[in-house]
Amino acid sequence: MTQEKTYQPPKIWQWQPGNGGQFANINRPTAGVRQEQTLPRGEHPFQLYSLATPNGVKVTVMFEELLAAGHTGAEYDAYLIDINAGDQFGSDFVAINPNSKIPALLDLSGEQAIRVFESGSILLHLAHKFNAFLPTELSARTECLNWLFWQMGSAPYLGGGFGHFYSYAPEPMAYPIDRFTMEVKRQLDVLDQHLAKHDYLAGDQYSIADIANWPWYGALVLGRLYDAAEFLQVNDYRHVLRWAKAIDQREAVQRGRRVNRNWGDEAFQLSERHAASDFA
Repeated sequence: MTQEKTYQPPKIWQWQPGNGGQFANINRPTAGVRQEQTLPRGEHPFQLYSLATPNGVKVTVMFEELLAAGHTGAEYDAYLIDINAGDQFGSDFVAINPNSKIPALLDLSGEQAIRVFESGSILLHLAHKFNAFLPTELSARTECLNWLFWQMGSAPYLGGGFGHFYSYAPEPMAYPIDRFTMEVKRQLDVLDQHLAKHDYLAGDQYSIADIANWPWYGALVLGRLYDAAEFLQVNDYRHVLRWAKAIDQREAVQRGRRVNRNWGDEAFQLSERHAASDFA
């Protein structure tokens, strides 16, 4: 039995201001600056402009882990970017990230400012700079990078695929929800089979692979993402749950989750971060 078509694509697609559903006010088919902007600057070597979505949490967790490990040079200022208000299309932000996505980082620790965009690139940049959370032995380092890039390639199916059609689409649609649910469950099974044999993604050592994956897949199985834990039957993935709960107990992770968060329980919100004392 074939499903009746409810939408027939036109010969040539044209953008309309109402396209985009919940995000129609910011989504357009063009890139670049939409308004002039002066982003704030703090006193620390790193200036982060972000929001506590999973991609943003990767970076704030990394900074907090570096500081917890004694890397005092990793002090940072974190400023909130309101993506619903279109802050990511301001001139200063676009100069750091021409793709207009959070997070965006300015590294001012050297003689010349370095812009770093894409969360995976930021994690690698900081891992190299501080020689931390990235194994030095070749095979272990490669395994860590395998899982880092696995996350960068896989999470769009979770966020832009499953999350969008399950949580944000104007109306539920069976085909995309079924398609992306199947893929997300397959990804969880990939992780579960691997974590059945290893404490962490790169082996026995906590690394940027875990820091990259946890805000997405850890949050998902812990019931913090898309309110979909029951729908996805996350208890089936007991090794992912074990891994997610273990990382969730790390104090640096708990601090990193709060940075640039301006929604939910007020006790877990910290719109800006400039010092450790901000968490008090």
